[in-house]
Amino acid sequence: MPKTPSESTVRLRLHGATMGTRWAVQCDAPIGLDRAALQQALAAVVDAVDQQMSPWKTGSDLMRLNRAPVGDWVQLPCEIMQVLACALRVGRASQGAFDIAAAALVNAWGFGAPRSMPDAAAIAAARAPGHVAAHEALELDALGQRARKNAPAQFDLCGIAKGYAVDRMHALLQAHGVAHALIALDGELRALGPQAGGEPWAVAVEAPDAHQRSVHGVLELQDMAVATSGNYRHFLQLGPARVAHTMDTRRGAPVANDVACVTVLAAQCMAADAWATALLVAGPGPGLALAQSQGLQALWLLRRAGKLVSLGMGRFAS
Repeated sequence: MPKTPSESTVRLRLHGATMGTRWAVQCDAPIGLDRAALQQALAAVVDAVDQQMSPWKTGSDLMRLNRAPVGDWVQLPCEIMQVLACALRVGRASQGAFDIAAAALVNAWGFGAPRSMPDAAAIAAARAPGHVAAHEALELDALGQRARKNAPAQFDLCGIAKGYAVDRMHALLQAHGVAHALIALDGELRALGPQAGGEPWAVAVEAPDAHQRSVHGVLELQDMAVATSGNYRHFLQLGPARVAHTMDTRRGAPVANDVACVTVLAAQCMAADAWATALLVAGPGPGLALAQSQGLQALWLLRRAGKLVSLGMGRFAS
């Protein structure tokens, strides 16, 4: 007789620190799988993404690209090339609502490595007219595995790299023979199959409350990814004003609209991550039209007249 899930698998809970936060994996793994080796492999694949794409590590491949003169080709690993290609696709489709050429603004407002508070002179310089969005400023040569800037630009991959790291963990688990897993890194998650017993993975959609963690709703996830982008967890409080960490390069300023957070479902976590940011920046009106044009499944939580209002598309429509 075939073995039941409880006889053929064991529930493992693995986790570690990376990218200023933590990753976590729950998986129903085949009995006999080397837990220590899997833990080490997962940590290595996440750290490899961080080493390539961190804006905080001066030796990362991202920072090499940022330092390169305009017009010079820069050889890059295939992983960061994949992320850059996705970022440019979403940036072009969203007409710049998702724009990785935001590093100067991020740093000027105190959310990057150079400083921890806004700097008026740096903000004025970053807001200078003539900003060129990443999908126009950056050229990729996929065959040559290289990139070059066609205009002065500094790139920040914080709105997409964590989702990509989740996708890398997903692929690694499959390579180790795991068929049932839930992978999480900050607000980005991806399910590999259902649980071994056949039930989908239950994922909480967090309420946008800066003071406590609470659940807005529960999403059943199977062979899908979900990402949330919001302005309630990472921000600066400047007197009565709350400054969001997400930048709108079209305005040359932090996001300022009534969207508390956006949650997006997609096949890949990298895409869900990027689109969640794009819809947050776009705002509820243009964002809804953008999501419709792209066939996205998305949930907006809006702050209106002191209340939280939900708008949903696809699986979130009800």
